[in-house]
Amino acid sequence: MLSKTLTDALNEQMNYEFYSAHVYLATAAYCSAKSLDGFANFFLVQAEEERYHAMKFYNFINDMGERASISAMDEPVNTFNDVLDAFEQSLGHEKEVTRRIYRLADLAMDEREHATLTFLNWFVDEQVEEEASFDALIQRLKRIQNDSHAFETMDIELGKRTFEAN
Repeated sequence: MLSKTLTDALNEQMNYEFYSAHVYLATAAYCSAKSLDGFANFFLVQAEEERYHAMKFYNFINDMGERASISAMDEPVNTFNDVLDAFEQSLGHEKEVTRRIYRLADLAMDEREHATLTFLNWFVDEQVEEEASFDALIQRLKRIQNDSHAFETMDIELGKRTFEAN
């Protein structure tokens, strides 16, 4: 049985993961409005991945005999200066997710809640991958900023991204 504090914190993170999906859906809509279909696809897949993460929390909370509780979410950013800005803001968002996961793991450690720690280890590893992926794409966008052919190639490449649950 989880403590109320830990259950509340897990629910908060679950809801933040749903919010993350909302953030990436808004970013995809921005890209679609700019006719950047590959970039839009990248963010649509990212939104799907975040919903998957949220459902991992949902299922874990229920598996632990507690109640998942869905809450309202804030409006995400819908406008960006350009695609690079969208990716930079996304990296900032992922860093906030990492901070929240670490805080949650610290709470689970303090409570000696080993099942929760084991569950959260997957997210710690996932956040390393998320931040590295966004950082690499940002560096690439910076390199090709004035090369329209390379930018179009990147758009096409990102259009091939698919979601694979792991």
